[in-house]
Amino acid sequence: MPRDYYDVLGVGRDASGVEIKKAYRKLALQFHPDRNPDDPEAEVKFKEASEAYEVLSNDEKRQVYDRFGHEGLRGSGYEPNFTDAGDIFSAFADIFGFGDMFGGGRGGGRRRGPRRGADLEYPLRLDFLEAAHGVRREIEVTRHVHCETCNGNGLKDGRTPSSCNTCGGAGQVIQQQGFLQIRITCPTCGGRGQNVSPEDRCEECKGSGRQRQSEKLTVTVPAGVDTGMQLRLVGKGEVGDPGAPPGNLFVTIQVQPHEVFKRDGPHTYVTIPVPYPVMVLGGDITVPTIDGEETLHVPKGSESGKVFPMPKKGIPRVNGRGPRGDHHVQVVVDVPKQVSEEEEELLRKLADHHDTQVQEKGFWRWLFG
Repeated sequence: MPRDYYDVLGVGRDASGVEIKKAYRKLALQFHPDRNPDDPEAEVKFKEASEAYEVLSNDEKRQVYDRFGHEGLRGSGYEPNFTDAGDIFSAFADIFGFGDMFGGGRGGGRRRGPRRGADLEYPLRLDFLEAAHGVRREIEVTRHVHCETCNGNGLKDGRTPSSCNTCGGAGQVIQQQGFLQIRITCPTCGGRGQNVSPEDRCEECKGSGRQRQSEKLTVTVPAGVDTGMQLRLVGKGEVGDPGAPPGNLFVTIQVQPHEVFKRDGPHTYVTIPVPYPVMVLGGDITVPTIDGEETLHVPKGSESGKVFPMPKKGIPRVNGRGPRGDHHVQVVVDVPKQVSEEEEELLRKLADHHDTQVQEKGFWRWLFG
Protein backbone atom coordinates (compact mmCIF):
# COMPACT_ATOMS: atom_id res chain seq x y z
CA MET A 1 0.00 0.00 0.00
CA PRO A 2 1.54 3.38 -1.00
CA ARG A 3 2.29 5.85 1.77
CA ASP A 4 0.04 8.83 2.33
CA TYR A 5 1.14 11.58 -0.04
CA TYR A 6 0.96 14.25 2.66
CA ASP A 7 3.21 12.13 4.91
CA VAL A 8 5.63 11.62 2.03
CA LEU A 9 6.07 15.37 1.58
CA GLY A 10 5.80 16.11 5.31
CA VAL A 11 2.98 18.65 4.97
CA GLY A 12 -0.48 18.98 6.46
CA ARG A 13 -3.66 18.21 4.52
CA ASP A 14 -4.43 21.95 4.41
CA ALA A 15 -1.02 22.83 2.93
CA SER A 16 -0.99 25.48 0.20
CA GLY A 17 0.43 24.95 -3.27
CA VAL A 18 3.51 26.98 -2.34
CA GLU A 19 4.13 24.83 0.75
CA ILE A 20 3.75 21.63 -1.26
CA LYS A 21 6.17 22.85 -3.91
CA LYS A 22 8.72 23.91 -1.30
CA ALA A 23 8.52 20.57 0.52
CA TYR A 24 8.92 18.62 -2.73
CA ARG A 25 11.92 20.65 -3.87
CA LYS A 26 13.65 19.99 -0.55
CA LEU A 27 13.10 16.22 -0.83
CA ALA A 28 13.99 16.15 -4.53
CA LEU A 29 17.32 17.81 -3.84
CA GLN A 30 17.99 15.50 -0.89
CA PHE A 31 17.32 12.27 -2.80
CA HIS A 32 18.46 13.43 -6.24
CA PRO A 33 20.11 10.51 -8.16
CA ASP A 34 23.27 12.51 -8.82
CA ARG A 35 23.66 13.20 -5.11
CA ASN A 36 23.04 9.55 -4.25
CA PRO A 37 24.73 7.44 -6.94
CA ASP A 38 24.13 3.69 -6.67
CA ASP A 39 21.65 4.17 -3.84
CA PRO A 40 18.40 2.37 -4.79
CA GLU A 41 16.63 3.50 -1.61
CA ALA A 42 17.25 7.16 -2.45
CA GLU A 43 15.93 6.58 -5.96
CA VAL A 44 12.74 5.04 -4.55
CA LYS A 45 12.22 8.03 -2.24
CA PHE A 46 12.92 10.41 -5.13
CA LYS A 47 10.21 8.78 -7.25
CA GLU A 48 7.84 8.55 -4.26
CA ALA A 49 8.16 12.28 -3.55
CA SER A 50 7.67 13.09 -7.25
CA GLU A 51 4.54 10.96 -7.42
CA ALA A 52 3.14 12.71 -4.33
CA TYR A 53 3.91 16.13 -5.82
CA GLU A 54 2.33 15.25 -9.16
CA VAL A 55 -0.97 14.50 -7.39
CA LEU A 56 -1.01 17.21 -4.71
CA SER A 57 0.08 19.99 -7.08
CA ASN A 58 -2.87 19.24 -9.38
CA ASP A 59 -6.14 20.61 -7.94
CA GLU A 60 -8.39 18.01 -9.59
CA LYS A 61 -6.20 15.02 -8.69
CA ARG A 62 -5.81 16.36 -5.15
CA GLN A 63 -9.58 16.58 -4.71
CA VAL A 64 -10.01 12.98 -5.85
CA TYR A 65 -7.19 11.83 -3.56
CA ASP A 66 -8.57 13.75 -0.54
CA ARG A 67 -11.98 12.15 -1.02
CA PHE A 68 -11.14 8.61 -2.16
CA GLY A 69 -7.40 8.06 -1.49
CA HIS A 70 -5.12 5.94 -3.66
CA GLU A 71 -7.98 3.64 -4.68
CA GLY A 72 -9.94 6.62 -5.95
CA LEU A 73 -7.02 7.72 -8.12
CA ARG A 74 -6.70 4.28 -9.65
CA GLY A 75 -10.47 4.02 -10.05
CA SER A 76 -10.53 7.32 -11.94
CA GLY A 77 -7.82 6.14 -14.32
CA TYR A 78 -4.75 7.77 -12.78
CA GLU A 79 -1.49 5.92 -12.27
CA PRO A 80 2.05 7.33 -11.97
CA ASN A 81 3.70 7.73 -15.36
CA PHE A 82 7.33 7.99 -14.21
CA THR A 83 9.51 5.22 -15.60
CA ASP A 84 12.83 6.79 -14.61
CA ALA A 85 14.37 9.96 -13.24
CA GLY A 86 14.51 11.46 -16.73
CA ASP A 87 10.69 11.50 -16.88
CA ILE A 88 10.65 13.35 -13.57
CA PHE A 89 13.12 15.98 -14.76
CA SER A 90 11.03 16.56 -17.88
CA ALA A 91 7.77 16.84 -15.94
CA PHE A 92 9.06 19.21 -13.28
CA ALA A 93 11.65 21.32 -15.09
CA ASP A 94 10.32 24.39 -13.26
CA ILE A 95 11.30 22.79 -9.95
CA PHE A 96 14.82 21.78 -10.96
CA GLY A 97 15.62 24.97 -12.87
CA PHE A 98 17.60 24.83 -16.13
CA GLY A 99 16.96 21.23 -17.19
CA ASP A 100 18.71 19.72 -14.16
CA MET A 101 20.89 21.69 -11.76
CA PHE A 102 23.02 18.64 -10.98
CA GLY A 103 24.15 17.97 -14.51
CA GLY A 104 21.28 16.73 -16.61
CA GLY A 105 20.14 13.87 -14.41
CA ARG A 106 21.31 10.32 -14.73
CA GLY A 107 23.96 9.48 -17.24
CA GLY A 108 26.49 12.18 -16.32
CA GLY A 109 25.13 14.81 -18.71
CA ARG A 110 24.77 12.55 -21.71
CA ARG A 111 21.77 13.08 -23.95
CA ARG A 112 18.69 11.23 -22.73
CA GLY A 113 16.90 8.65 -24.84
CA PRO A 114 13.81 9.30 -26.96
CA ARG A 115 11.12 11.21 -25.13
CA ARG A 116 7.67 9.78 -24.60
CA GLY A 117 4.73 11.66 -26.02
CA ALA A 118 2.87 14.33 -24.09
CA ASP A 119 -0.37 13.54 -22.30
CA LEU A 120 -3.66 15.00 -23.53
CA GLU A 121 -6.83 15.90 -21.66
CA TYR A 122 -10.41 15.67 -22.93
CA PRO A 123 -13.32 17.13 -20.90
CA LEU A 124 -16.35 14.81 -20.95
CA ARG A 125 -19.66 16.26 -19.80
CA LEU A 126 -22.21 13.82 -18.34
CA ASP A 127 -25.66 14.31 -16.94
CA PHE A 128 -26.32 13.27 -13.34
CA LEU A 129 -27.85 9.85 -14.03
CA GLU A 130 -25.22 8.93 -16.62
CA ALA A 131 -22.54 9.49 -14.01
CA ALA A 132 -24.51 7.54 -11.42
CA HIS A 133 -25.17 4.47 -13.59
CA GLY A 134 -22.16 4.54 -15.93
CA VAL A 135 -22.26 4.99 -19.68
CA ARG A 136 -20.36 4.34 -22.90
CA ARG A 137 -19.55 7.44 -24.94
CA GLU A 138 -17.88 7.94 -28.29
CA ILE A 139 -15.48 10.89 -28.41
CA GLU A 140 -13.33 12.33 -31.17
CA VAL A 141 -9.76 13.33 -30.35
CA THR A 142 -7.28 15.15 -32.58
CA ARG A 143 -3.64 14.37 -31.84
CA HIS A 144 -0.25 14.08 -33.47
CA VAL A 145 0.85 10.72 -34.90
CA HIS A 146 3.98 9.64 -36.76
CA CYS A 147 4.06 10.78 -40.38
CA GLU A 148 3.18 7.80 -42.60
CA THR A 149 5.50 8.97 -45.38
CA CYS A 150 8.73 9.13 -43.34
CA ASN A 151 7.71 6.85 -40.41
CA GLY A 152 8.31 9.71 -38.03
CA ASN A 153 11.96 10.47 -38.74
CA GLY A 154 11.21 13.67 -40.71
CA LEU A 155 13.54 12.69 -43.58
CA LYS A 156 13.14 11.97 -47.22
CA ASP A 157 13.72 8.38 -48.23
CA GLY A 158 17.43 7.52 -48.11
CA ARG A 159 18.50 10.72 -46.34
CA THR A 160 20.23 10.80 -42.94
CA PRO A 161 20.56 13.54 -40.31
CA SER A 162 23.86 15.13 -39.33
CA SER A 163 25.22 15.55 -35.82
CA CYS A 164 24.51 18.93 -34.24
CA ASN A 165 27.56 21.17 -34.46
CA THR A 166 26.62 23.10 -31.31
CA CYS A 167 26.34 20.22 -28.83
CA GLY A 168 28.25 17.53 -30.73
CA GLY A 169 25.25 15.21 -30.59
CA ALA A 170 24.86 15.34 -26.79
CA GLY A 171 21.62 17.32 -26.90
CA GLN A 172 22.86 19.57 -24.08
CA VAL A 173 25.39 22.36 -23.67
CA ILE A 174 27.12 23.79 -20.62
CA GLN A 175 26.27 27.35 -19.66
CA GLN A 176 28.75 29.20 -17.44
CA GLN A 177 27.20 31.46 -14.76
CA GLY A 178 29.97 32.80 -12.58
CA PHE A 179 31.64 29.83 -10.92
CA LEU A 180 28.63 27.57 -11.72
CA GLN A 181 28.31 25.33 -14.75
CA ILE A 182 24.72 24.50 -15.67
CA ARG A 183 23.65 22.09 -18.35
CA ILE A 184 20.79 23.28 -20.55
CA THR A 185 19.02 21.88 -23.59
CA CYS A 186 20.89 22.66 -26.79
CA PRO A 187 19.23 25.72 -28.36
CA THR A 188 20.20 24.64 -31.87
CA CYS A 189 18.79 21.10 -32.03
CA GLY A 190 16.29 21.32 -29.18
CA GLY A 191 17.92 18.39 -27.38
CA ARG A 192 17.76 15.96 -30.31
CA GLY A 193 21.49 16.02 -30.92
CA GLN A 194 20.92 16.00 -34.69
CA ASN A 195 20.15 18.48 -37.44
CA VAL A 196 18.40 17.94 -40.75
CA SER A 197 19.15 20.05 -43.82
CA PRO A 198 16.07 21.73 -45.31
CA GLU A 199 16.47 19.86 -48.60
CA ASP A 200 16.48 16.51 -46.74
CA ARG A 201 13.23 17.08 -44.86
CA CYS A 202 10.11 15.06 -45.58
CA GLU A 203 7.79 17.10 -47.77
CA GLU A 204 4.64 15.68 -46.20
CA CYS A 205 5.37 16.71 -42.60
CA LYS A 206 7.95 19.45 -43.32
CA GLY A 207 10.55 17.55 -41.32
CA SER A 208 8.58 17.38 -38.07
CA GLY A 209 7.92 13.65 -38.38
CA ARG A 210 4.34 14.22 -37.21
CA GLN A 211 0.88 14.72 -38.62
CA ARG A 212 -2.39 15.70 -36.95
CA GLN A 213 -5.03 13.00 -37.04
CA SER A 214 -8.57 12.73 -35.67
CA GLU A 215 -9.67 9.46 -34.12
CA LYS A 216 -12.98 8.30 -32.67
CA LEU A 217 -12.64 6.48 -29.35
CA THR A 218 -15.17 4.67 -27.18
CA VAL A 219 -14.93 5.61 -23.50
CA THR A 220 -16.45 3.30 -20.88
CA VAL A 221 -17.37 5.42 -17.86
CA PRO A 222 -17.86 3.34 -14.69
CA ALA A 223 -20.85 3.92 -12.44
CA GLY A 224 -20.35 6.41 -9.63
CA VAL A 225 -17.91 8.84 -11.23
CA ASP A 226 -17.95 12.45 -10.07
CA THR A 227 -16.67 15.79 -11.29
CA GLY A 228 -12.88 15.96 -11.41
CA MET A 229 -12.27 12.23 -11.80
CA GLN A 230 -10.18 11.13 -14.76
CA LEU A 231 -10.17 8.06 -16.98
CA ARG A 232 -6.83 7.12 -18.51
CA LEU A 233 -6.64 5.81 -22.08
CA VAL A 234 -3.15 4.40 -22.41
CA GLY A 235 -1.22 5.39 -25.54
CA LYS A 236 -3.90 7.74 -26.87
CA GLY A 237 -1.96 10.95 -26.22
CA GLU A 238 0.60 12.69 -28.40
CA VAL A 239 3.12 10.57 -30.27
CA GLY A 240 6.61 10.38 -28.76
CA ASP A 241 10.01 10.44 -30.40
CA PRO A 242 10.69 7.45 -32.67
CA GLY A 243 11.26 4.48 -30.38
CA ALA A 244 9.47 6.08 -27.41
CA PRO A 245 5.92 5.34 -26.25
CA PRO A 246 3.09 7.81 -26.89
CA GLY A 247 1.49 9.78 -24.10
CA ASN A 248 -1.85 8.98 -22.53
CA LEU A 249 -5.26 10.57 -22.90
CA PHE A 250 -6.95 11.65 -19.67
CA VAL A 251 -10.72 12.02 -19.91
CA THR A 252 -11.81 14.49 -17.21
CA ILE A 253 -15.38 14.03 -15.97
CA GLN A 254 -17.74 16.98 -15.59
CA VAL A 255 -21.12 16.04 -14.07
CA GLN A 256 -24.06 18.37 -14.63
CA PRO A 257 -26.35 19.15 -11.65
CA HIS A 258 -29.78 17.48 -11.43
CA GLU A 259 -33.02 19.38 -10.95
CA VAL A 260 -34.22 16.95 -8.24
CA PHE A 261 -31.27 15.08 -6.76
CA LYS A 262 -28.30 16.47 -4.86
CA ARG A 263 -25.11 14.52 -4.28
CA ASP A 264 -22.41 14.25 -1.63
CA GLY A 265 -19.95 11.53 -2.58
CA PRO A 266 -21.95 8.31 -3.03
CA HIS A 267 -24.96 9.65 -1.11
CA THR A 268 -27.99 11.30 -2.74
CA TYR A 269 -30.54 13.73 -1.32
CA VAL A 270 -34.06 14.74 -2.33
CA THR A 271 -36.77 16.92 -0.78
CA ILE A 272 -40.41 15.75 -1.10
CA PRO A 273 -43.54 17.84 -0.31
CA VAL A 274 -46.00 15.70 1.70
CA PRO A 275 -49.68 16.54 2.35
CA TYR A 276 -50.40 17.71 5.90
CA PRO A 277 -52.76 14.79 6.75
CA VAL A 278 -50.05 12.27 5.87
CA MET A 279 -47.53 14.06 8.10
CA VAL A 280 -50.02 14.01 10.97
CA LEU A 281 -51.66 10.60 10.55
CA GLY A 282 -48.84 8.73 8.76
CA GLY A 283 -48.95 6.94 5.44
CA ASP A 284 -47.01 5.74 2.41
CA ILE A 285 -45.63 8.12 -0.20
CA THR A 286 -43.83 7.58 -3.52
CA VAL A 287 -40.33 9.04 -3.73
CA PRO A 288 -37.89 9.23 -6.65
CA THR A 289 -34.49 7.53 -6.51
CA ILE A 290 -31.77 7.22 -9.15
CA ASP A 291 -33.18 3.74 -9.93
CA GLY A 292 -36.83 4.83 -10.23
CA GLU A 293 -39.72 5.30 -7.81
CA GLU A 294 -39.78 3.69 -4.37
CA THR A 295 -42.36 3.57 -1.57
CA LEU A 296 -41.48 5.26 1.72
CA HIS A 297 -43.54 5.03 4.91
CA VAL A 298 -43.99 8.32 6.77
CA PRO A 299 -44.66 7.64 10.47
CA LYS A 300 -47.50 9.31 12.32
CA GLY A 301 -46.64 12.77 13.64
CA SER A 302 -43.60 13.38 11.44
CA GLU A 303 -42.17 16.89 11.64
CA SER A 304 -41.60 19.00 8.55
CA GLY A 305 -37.93 18.76 7.57
CA LYS A 306 -37.39 15.25 8.93
CA VAL A 307 -34.94 13.15 6.88
CA PHE A 308 -35.47 9.45 6.22
CA PRO A 309 -32.45 7.45 5.00
CA MET A 310 -32.93 4.69 2.45
CA PRO A 311 -29.85 2.44 2.80
CA LYS A 312 -27.94 1.50 -0.36
CA LYS A 313 -30.30 3.41 -2.64
CA GLY A 314 -27.68 6.03 -3.49
CA ILE A 315 -24.85 6.02 -6.01
CA PRO A 316 -22.52 3.02 -6.56
CA ARG A 317 -18.90 3.50 -5.59
CA VAL A 318 -16.47 3.70 -8.48
CA ASN A 319 -15.64 0.24 -9.87
CA GLY A 320 -17.75 -1.40 -7.14
CA ARG A 321 -15.27 -0.73 -4.34
CA GLY A 322 -17.52 -0.79 -1.28
CA PRO A 323 -21.30 -0.58 -0.75
CA ARG A 324 -23.57 1.86 -2.51
CA GLY A 325 -24.33 5.15 -0.85
CA ASP A 326 -27.61 5.94 0.90
CA HIS A 327 -30.56 7.92 -0.42
CA HIS A 328 -31.80 10.61 1.99
CA VAL A 329 -35.40 11.80 1.71
CA GLN A 330 -36.39 15.02 3.45
CA VAL A 331 -40.14 15.45 3.91
CA VAL A 332 -41.70 18.92 4.18
CA VAL A 333 -45.34 19.96 4.55
CA ASP A 334 -46.98 20.56 1.19
CA VAL A 335 -48.90 23.85 1.56
CA PRO A 336 -51.39 24.28 -1.30
CA LYS A 337 -51.60 27.73 -2.84
CA GLN A 338 -55.36 27.38 -3.43
CA VAL A 339 -58.03 25.39 -1.55
CA SER A 340 -61.69 24.74 -2.23
CA GLU A 341 -64.50 26.24 -0.11
CA GLU A 342 -65.05 22.87 1.56
CA GLU A 343 -61.36 22.50 2.37
CA GLU A 344 -61.22 26.00 3.80
CA GLU A 345 -64.20 25.36 6.08
CA LEU A 346 -62.62 22.15 7.35
CA LEU A 347 -59.36 23.96 8.05
CA ARG A 348 -61.17 26.73 9.92
CA LYS A 349 -62.96 24.15 12.05
CA LEU A 350 -59.63 22.54 12.81
CA ALA A 351 -58.16 25.93 13.73
CA ASP A 352 -61.14 26.58 16.07
CA HIS A 353 -60.65 23.15 17.62
CA HIS A 354 -57.03 23.99 18.43
CA ASP A 355 -57.95 27.53 19.44
CA THR A 356 -55.64 28.87 16.74
CA GLN A 357 -56.13 32.34 15.33
CA VAL A 358 -56.30 32.42 11.53
CA GLN A 359 -57.04 35.19 9.04
CA GLU A 360 -60.72 35.98 8.64
CA LYS A 361 -62.43 35.86 5.26
CA GLY A 362 -62.05 39.09 3.31
CA PHE A 363 -65.02 41.52 3.16
CA TRP A 364 -65.50 41.34 -0.61
CA ARG A 365 -65.23 37.56 -0.55
CA TRP A 366 -67.93 37.44 2.17
CA LEU A 367 -70.10 39.90 0.26
CA PHE A 368 -70.10 37.91 -2.95
CA GLY A 369 -70.31 34.53 -1.21
